[in-house]
Amino acid sequence: MNQVNMMQNGNTAGGKGRLQINVTSEITSYPVSEAEISISYTGIPESQLERLKTDSSGQTETVELDAPPVEYSLDEQNDRQPYSEYTLDISAPGYQPMSIAGTEILADVKAIQNVRLKPSAEGTEEEEVFVIPAHTLYAEYPPKIAEEEIKPVNETGEIVLSRVVIPEYIVVHDGSPRDSTAKNYYVRYRDYIKNVASSEIYATWPADTIRANVLAIMSFTLNRVYTEWYRNKGYDFTITSSTAFDHKWIPERNIYDSISVIVDELFSNYLSRPNVRQPILTQYCDGRQVTCPNWMTQWGSKSLGDQGYSAIEILRYFYGDNMYINMAQEISGIPASWPGYTLEVGSSGDKVRQMQEQLNVIAGAYPALPKISVDGIYGPATEEAVKKFQDVFDLPVTGKVDYATWYKISGIYVGVSRIAELV
Repeated sequence: MNQVNMMQNGNTAGGKGRLQINVTSEITSYPVSEAEISISYTGIPESQLERLKTDSSGQTETVELDAPPVEYSLDEQNDRQPYSEYTLDISAPGYQPMSIAGTEILADVKAIQNVRLKPSAEGTEEEEVFVIPAHTLYAEYPPKIAEEEIKPVNETGEIVLSRVVIPEYIVVHDGSPRDSTAKNYYVRYRDYIKNVASSEIYATWPADTIRANVLAIMSFTLNRVYTEWYRNKGYDFTITSSTAFDHKWIPERNIYDSISVIVDELFSNYLSRPNVRQPILTQYCDGRQVTCPNWMTQWGSKSLGDQGYSAIEILRYFYGDNMYINMAQEISGIPASWPGYTLEVGSSGDKVRQMQEQLNVIAGAYPALPKISVDGIYGPATEEAVKKFQDVFDLPVTGKVDYATWYKISGIYVGVSRIAELV
């Protein structure tokens, strides 16, 4: 392979990362088949490396691409860019073409580039262009402005919600709060968390380090939701993409499989302290470019993960022993709740029937999924349909409907059946 860009900023090739692209319609959430994707080195458009086409699930094959050595993303003292950058040019009949410059490939993990194409108006082929900025651990971003981790509850209107609810969507203001020119984006909550985690930590880190950081990101976000922090200040959004105020969220950036699986596992959790109803505003910093006593540091959490600390042990190391993992009882926008146990071969009843009905609706949009009998009996055919669903949507392929799979089925069902309404 041509090594002309290996790598930016003097890096040399030494690792391999993987990339899969998923293309759906922005309007219907249905997969877009026969979309064509050209992959080239960012900054060198004539260096086409791969030309891919999506299948009936809107997915490309997984391709292997050059990346810097994995050690670059594991060493706090390393100054070299730990990821390579690629440009994707995506086109499909009936849709506006899109270009994404800066898809980040880390060694030893799979990058997932989700693309939502806009249907093209008759006679228009204007290309949407997105440029992904550098990762927060590699480039310099404004440090977080410190806030109290628990918001006061004695101010009229300060706390609006009576319970912690996992929202279906949040509204992300892509700039600082007072930047009236910045665009607002409606983003699915889980997609937001995956995007932020992929922007702020490296997917090559230990799983429990990733869990600790994901929990901190989710708790902070749910505090903004619960307190309606920005709406109470007269703004029409939930959270910003400014690191000085909130988290780094980047439109159209890629995520990683190791982060995606953990978010799906933990997405209804948040951090709490005794006798405090609201999720804790868990602030943090990188610990290398910026120091933050009494907050979690990202590189520090990586070091503890290397030493075998669990996620809660990492969090308590930084935030104190009275920090606990809690679970929201309500998931907004989901037709019916988790049954409380894993569904598998031999299970039966209304929850199995509901899951089968939802899988059949999803199969109407994703032809690779088989249609199954809606009989409330979890047999081999249902198991195979679940395995195919898990494979298509990047979940561990077990054939069992655990918590993460249940809510992924419900979420995809809501999307393709267009039950979801943006408020």
